[in-house]
Amino acid sequence: MFNSIPGTPQSNSRKINRVKIFSCIKPVVDPTTRFSINESKTWIKTQDATFTASEADNYALEEALRLREKHTGEVVAVSLGGEEAAKVLRAGLAMGADRAIHLSDARARPASEFSVAETLARAIERDGGTDLVLTGVQSDDLGTGATGVMLAEFLGWAHATVAIGLSLDPESKTAVVERELEGGLLEKVEVQLPAVITVQYGANQPRYASLKGIMAAKKKPFMVWTAQEVGI
Repeated sequence: MFNSIPGTPQSNSRKINRVKIFSCIKPVVDPTTRFSINESKTWIKTQDATFTASEADNYALEEALRLREKHTGEVVAVSLGGEEAAKVLRAGLAMGADRAIHLSDARARPASEFSVAETLARAIERDGGTDLVLTGVQSDDLGTGATGVMLAEFLGWAHATVAIGLSLDPESKTAVVERELEGGLLEKVEVQLPAVITVQYGANQPRYASLKGIMAAKKKPFMVWTAQEVGI
């Protein structure tokens, strides 16, 4: 099965010489640690929790790194939150991302998928746009799978979900996405770049951060933006 999903007319304005990829990473509570419910029974006591990157977002980051290695360019890791977001961004830099953008503002936490998507979209626009945005198919905590597609809508770009394979053609500014459907069915779609793609669990084998990567991460650009700075 092969379908074509065009992008919006304005999405073709960016020339692609080196591929620029945004990799969105959400910090979630480490499921191997103990945590407790807050007094209002609405969420957990975050001050007692240990955070890690949502598993599916690691697959998205790995896919971004592989595409950069194939086409050259840069991978920008972005996350929203407090110190827990900074932690997963540093881990992303150690894995191989070229720079990080930490969206840090108390008013943005906790946030709905809608507000997260809007904030991410404004950050991408402030950074000068991109060729591709990769996210995990869903987060490990809420698991709605909504942020990625909302992000595409805010940007006005095409999107594809549950990707297990991805190839880019910088010349034609398109991406071919292999999607995993229910019942073991597979589908291939072609999307016009720039686009937003959500990556399925198990799409690849995320690399471990090497000692060299951990040391190099300390020297990579790490920007911190507030909600006001991105126009929220």
